[in-house]
Amino acid sequence: MSVQTLAAPAPSAPSAVADSYARLFEVYSGLRITELGHGEQAPQGGGWVTAARLAEAGDDLDAFLAWDSAQVLKDYGTQARPDVIASFGLHRYAWPATLLITVPWFLHRRVPRYPVQNVSFQRTLGRMAVRAESFACLPDDPAAALPGARVVPDEEALRAEVRQAVAEHLGPLLDGFGPRMRRRSRALWSVATDEIVEGLWYVAHLLGEERRAMTELELLLPGATKPYVGTAGFRELTGPDGEALPTRDRASCCMFYTLRPEDTCVTCPRTCDTERVARLSAAAAN
Repeated sequence: MSVQTLAAPAPSAPSAVADSYARLFEVYSGLRITELGHGEQAPQGGGWVTAARLAEAGDDLDAFLAWDSAQVLKDYGTQARPDVIASFGLHRYAWPATLLITVPWFLHRRVPRYPVQNVSFQRTLGRMAVRAESFACLPDDPAAALPGARVVPDEEALRAEVRQAVAEHLGPLLDGFGPRMRRRSRALWSVATDEIVEGLWYVAHLLGEERRAMTELELLLPGATKPYVGTAGFRELTGPDGEALPTRDRASCCMFYTLRPEDTCVTCPRTCDTERVARLSAAAAN
């Protein structure tokens, strides 16, 4: 009797954002993004949580913030206020979450959409699992022929897609975290502005494309782009040898000063330009 050999299933075509996420991991190993295939279940247990469950502001958010509280106590030997813990927790989620959208836009001019139920996070491992149902791209992009593509006419329309995609994802999370942070809508969306800018700015530096990212972010967030608050906030200082030192002013406060008043972020409005120049010059020399 002959034995029939079944052909192996054909490999699925690469997604529109696979190359972007691979490139991100090459330069920043602290975040690995896995795209879920058709019918593949999102990871559960073992520290995984969906963005949707965090947005519900129930037991999963309690557990998420308990980790932040324990980490602050371990790192700084003091207990932070509940609103500070909530601010830290939102940052630790939103910073990588915005990269899900901004990195494919920056590298390949593709903007995926991720409703909160389509993203899972394991922060201690630096892992995210995502399911993109659609993405926006430009007319001359070869990915325009892929399933789920939505073609937009030009760069400004694509920037609008970035703003909308981030708002769609972060909006429910801001609603969930907001009461615990003791911040209202405008203050929460200023946090979102900072996460978009500082996340991509950092990754672009690793990619060797910091200046291009600054230009792109200024176009993305020029001000008056509700619900976001403020602009990208970049400006330039001059170092002791005449060198240009790029910096920015945050639209929101990260609250770290409540733990270490003398150790503010270099982009904090509380940090004077003299201090910024000293710290940026020292960093550039290393």
